[in-house]
Parts: sequence; C-alpha cells; structure tokens
Amino acid sequence: MDLHRLRLLRELKRHGTIAAVAQAMSYSKSTISAQLSQLERETGVQLLEPAGRRVKLTNQAEILLSHAEVIFEHVEMAKGEIAASFEEIVGTLRIASFQTAALSLLPSVLKRMERDHPRLRIEVTELEPERSLPALLAQEFDLVLAEEFPGHPQVRPAGLDRDDLLMDRMRLATPSVWGHQALDDLALRPWVMEPEGTAQRAWAVAVCRSAGFEPDVRFTATDVLLHARLVETGLAAALLPDLLWYEGHERVVLCPLPGNPARSIYTAVRRGAIGQSAVKTFRQAIKDESINKESSVP
Repeated sequence: MDLHRLRLLRELKRHGTIAAVAQAMSYSKSTISAQLSQLERETGVQLLEPAGRRVKLTNQAEILLSHAEVIFEHVEMAKGEIAASFEEIVGTLRIASFQTAALSLLPSVLKRMERDHPRLRIEVTELEPERSLPALLAQEFDLVLAEEFPGHPQVRPAGLDRDDLLMDRMRLATPSVWGHQALDDLALRPWVMEPEGTAQRAWAVAVCRSAGFEPDVRFTATDVLLHARLVETGLAAALLPDLLWYEGHERVVLCPLPGNPARSIYTAVRRGAIGQSAVKTFRQAIKDESINKESSVP
C-alpha cells in the first residue's frame, strides 16, 4: 500500500470532508477521491461510506489507520537514524511557535543553532497551539512550542511527545498612571484580552469572575505586544506572562495574582521523531535558553 494514500485517509479522518482535505493539501477533490478509491482497491475493502453531506470511515478503515500510524512512526524513526549516521546535522527543521516564545526564547536559540549547525535550515511559523498541534500530527511541522493555561488542560494525542520547558508566571498588568490597583479594583476599568474561544480568554475571564466581577473587554487581540502597549499607554488592564517582559517594562505595574498561577510552556514532537538529531539538538538548546530566561525575567 502506498504511504501517501494512507496519509490522505488519515487527513480525511482529521478534516471530515474530501473538499477540506483537498484545500489543506492543495490537491483537487477529484485527485483525492481517485487516490482513496485506489487505496480501496489495494485493500479490497470499502473504506468510506456516506454520512449526510460528508463521508465517514468504515470500521475497516479505522483498523487500517491504527496500523498505518505505527508504520508512519517507524518510517520517521528510520529517517532519524539515517540522519544521525552523518557527522553533521543537515536538512530542514520546521518549527511552529506561539508569539511570546517566538519573541523571548527563539532568537537566541536560532543564533546558536546557526552558529553550531550551519547546514541545518530552520523555518519558523508563528501559530497558536490550537492550530499548530494538529498540524504537527499532520506532519506540517517537526516541532511545536506550545502553552497550556491553568485549569485548561489540552488534549494530549497519543502520537505526540511532550517535554516541559518552564512555568511562566501570569501577573496582573496595569498602567502606572492608574496607581496601584488590586484585581478586585478593576471591575469598572477597560480590559484587553485574547479572542473568545481561546484558552487564554477563558482563563482570564475565570480569574476576573473569581474576584467578583465580569471584565469589561473593550480590546480583543491575539498580539500580546499590543496588549502590553495598551497597558503602557493607560488604556487597559491585562493578565500577562512574565516572559513578555524579557527586556524589562516601563509605565506598567505588575502585581501577583491569587495563587500565583503560571502557564506551562513545552515542546511537542511526533513520537517517531524523538531521536532525530535536529529535533534532539533543538530541544536541548531551547531548554537551556528557558532555564536562562526563567532566572532573568524581572
């Protein structure tokens, strides 16, 4: 059986429709359908059945995919062993990272990797964990830098390996022109938060509600630098991580939150890629940088 066709079947399970698979993989719908039909002929069983306007995998397709995941993992392990047989780390390492880690952790690590492994090409995409982790499983990336907020644990797919880097403390950030403000003083103040539906927004709203008020969210943005700017200019309060202030802070008062909550920052890779030289080397470099940054954040 062709591995590419097996991957198409896996993507169909992930996306739910042939049209979505075609869009995600830049193929035509007819090409996807033809490849899956060929896979059915190779296996000798029906793999798909209608489900309204969608299709769903048959029991036989689910059995096939369970074995295919093992095959994918072993193929990736074989590639890793081949790469490790060379003295120099070469190739391309594709990384997805959320914004704060990309700002505070990655630059030094990328310079170190460029110096020590000049033939390794590293590509970085800024992407939130809600999108980057599924993309990692789909082999769009080789490593993901992700975050997890207190009380909002993420689903941990069986095919991924997680390595915790550091606990990044979250604090109340208010404009210095407001003077010292406790959390329960801010019921009538404007707030900036992440968009609804994100783990960050759910966590931040829960913190405010635990203090007895519903936050007046006047500004919504995924860009934490914009959050910080709105605080600095006296326009809003925010709940922001310590790593954001890796270069210090002015015009902002930072206060601890009840219970000193912290988000967990970690790397994730596919289980079959754990032993790959580029992945192992980058993971160690980012861990070293995390230790240094955690001890230096003001």
